[in-house]
Amino acid sequence: MPPNTSILLVDDVPENLQLLTAMLQSEGYQIRSARNSRRALESATLAPPDLILLDIMMPEVDGIQACALFKSDARLKDIPVIFVSALNDTIDKVKAFEAGGVDYITKPFKSLEVRARVRAHLEIRRQQRELAASYQRLQELEELRDSLTHMVVHDMRDPLMVMDGYLQMVEMYEAATLSVKGKYYMDQARSGLQRLVGMAADMLLVSKTEAGRLELQPGPVDLATLLREAAAVGRPQTDAVKIQVDECPATMTVMLDEELIRRVLQNLVENAVKFSPAIGVVHLALRSGTGNVRVSVQDSGPGVAPEFQERIFEKFGQVKSSNRRRGTGLGLAFCKLVVAAHGGSIGVESLPGQGSTFWFTLPA
Repeated sequence: MPPNTSILLVDDVPENLQLLTAMLQSEGYQIRSARNSRRALESATLAPPDLILLDIMMPEVDGIQACALFKSDARLKDIPVIFVSALNDTIDKVKAFEAGGVDYITKPFKSLEVRARVRAHLEIRRQQRELAASYQRLQELEELRDSLTHMVVHDMRDPLMVMDGYLQMVEMYEAATLSVKGKYYMDQARSGLQRLVGMAADMLLVSKTEAGRLELQPGPVDLATLLREAAAVGRPQTDAVKIQVDECPATMTVMLDEELIRRVLQNLVENAVKFSPAIGVVHLALRSGTGNVRVSVQDSGPGVAPEFQERIFEKFGQVKSSNRRRGTGLGLAFCKLVVAAHGGSIGVESLPGQGSTFWFTLPA
């Protein structure tokens, strides 16, 4: 039992208060008492107890009404209330629990029963407090991690831009002297750098969205054109994995933030290419539905088990699929946040060994 554990007894019969006080003081608890609900509320407000034992039949404000008052106060609502009453009908017990009571002891009460129930509910209360404190510490650590991540990513942008600038200069002024292997290495370096820049942009946008600072800039955009561009940009240099647009109208104008949806499409296509076999095919489709449009990106990779299909859209969420870990850290989390900000939905249809179809819908 924690030191200075406080219990508030509320009963209009002095003999009951004396008996309960003697019974619980022998357990080492600090006991306070009140003869009516008004004084009990004043006492609890001044110094919230760890537990309240509350009689039901009291003048003016009865125990049921008093419990409702305790639960309506932000400082007192989490204090466990045990009713102690001579009323033994089921309806009375139901009313007590509906008012917020955690237990019900009928009079005449037995010493062993009262002590056992008080001890049990104080232990539950202690565990709840420890859990709340742990959750608070976890939130603080997560906020610290997010702040550090945001700071690091923000500081990464300048050196990444410097690297990109020098690579462009090499391509402009030294391309003629590069060997075939040298040009291949340059292409790979540019590709990797572009992925890093995209990841940094995703992380900053996720941070903004979670902080409620992401402002969409919607306008009429041809989503069909964006889909075809994503297919062209996402095609690997070696062209080993094929990207094919299976179904796409000539045009489909939708109100959306063009840059953000472009990043969503690029992320989904890059993810599909990454997890497709060397001779695989990635299938893209754009369809119109009832009040919305649906984009799908299908790969022929190892698939995602049903129990992991929500986790991969979480921040830094990855799941093991066959011998590889599926997920892009922030890529899919970014996609989910952007699609949700547009009023749409996102998901995956997949079975292990049968590939995956990532899809999202947007209001038409």
